[in-house]
Amino acid sequence: MSTSHGETVMQKPISAYAFYLKSLIPADIPDTYELKPKFKNVASEENIHKGVIAFRDFLYVFCDRLISDGYLYAKPQKTKNPSDYPFLKKMNHLLIDIGYNGRLNESGDSLLVSEIPSFTSIKPKIPASKQMEYLRFLALCGFVFTGIDLDDKTFHMTGVFLEVTYPKAPVMLTGLKALSIAAVELWVRFYNNANDLLRCDYRVMKAEDTDVYGVLKDILFSLPESIQSVALGLHKRYTDIGMTCAIINDNATHFAYAYTKNSRRLLTPRDIYSHRIWEIEVSMKYGYCIVIRPKNTDKYADLIESFPLFLRNKIAAGYGCDRKLRNEPCQGGCQGIRIPMEDSIVAMKRYIEIWLDHEVPSS
Repeated sequence: MSTSHGETVMQKPISAYAFYLKSLIPADIPDTYELKPKFKNVASEENIHKGVIAFRDFLYVFCDRLISDGYLYAKPQKTKNPSDYPFLKKMNHLLIDIGYNGRLNESGDSLLVSEIPSFTSIKPKIPASKQMEYLRFLALCGFVFTGIDLDDKTFHMTGVFLEVTYPKAPVMLTGLKALSIAAVELWVRFYNNANDLLRCDYRVMKAEDTDVYGVLKDILFSLPESIQSVALGLHKRYTDIGMTCAIINDNATHFAYAYTKNSRRLLTPRDIYSHRIWEIEVSMKYGYCIVIRPKNTDKYADLIESFPLFLRNKIAAGYGCDRKLRNEPCQGGCQGIRIPMEDSIVAMKRYIEIWLDHEVPSS
């Protein structure tokens, strides 16, 4: 899968991306669940649960700051990947460094940090000229750094013990610590998904397997209930008949559905994505979409004639490289036939089911 479809374009302001990022933050995080053993020595389960919720609330503040002040820290750039904002990628690394390398004090209301690899490695992810700028942005979001003067032009980590606090909700630092351990030691990278702390993916910390239905429900929460019902109904329909769903995070979030019963080996999420018949995709560029990759439409052409005109036209146009098929700029057409999850999709649900029923192999 390529994550850089399209021509070189000018990015939207980072405030626009912040709105999108905010929509990916889990709205409903349980206050109790069993943790994997590796987290038992971080803090009590109760404090980790509270800390994760507090970190989620910090991310809301973080996104709001990006919306109001982000233009001062990140200018739009020309890129083939409109979702690639270096400021956010580097901030993600900085937060992980603080959480992973910081040592919680006995009361859990501060982190003592003596190493920030994204500042001090041979080739630092954040150059010396920008390091204070990143710390100042975190200070705007409520962090307090004791041991340095944020008005200084540069930051020198050598020999410095930095005390990090978050007075608004001190338990947030426990959540940051636990999530950073998860980011470094448990999260699986997929292409350029660089252990993205900004999604608050607490589920990998849970002892039990992730409930994909719950993840999908979380990510759809901002849509009207009627549209949520379409997506959740399609998910249930096709997982019930044996399709496997894999969640992939890159520049978008993909719920990829493939028929894997005939596979002779255990498939990775990447394998499932590459064999997908359809997916639910959430991205800044395309919004919420259902994407279908049909292969057998010639076998039920008469049936397609009964579909709404919008679907008939979509199917007739086919999918593939936009430049080769239609001599048009790339619009990600190779990913499949994209159907926006708007009000009109409610009336099309039954036709989409009929369409997919004819694409899914029989058991």
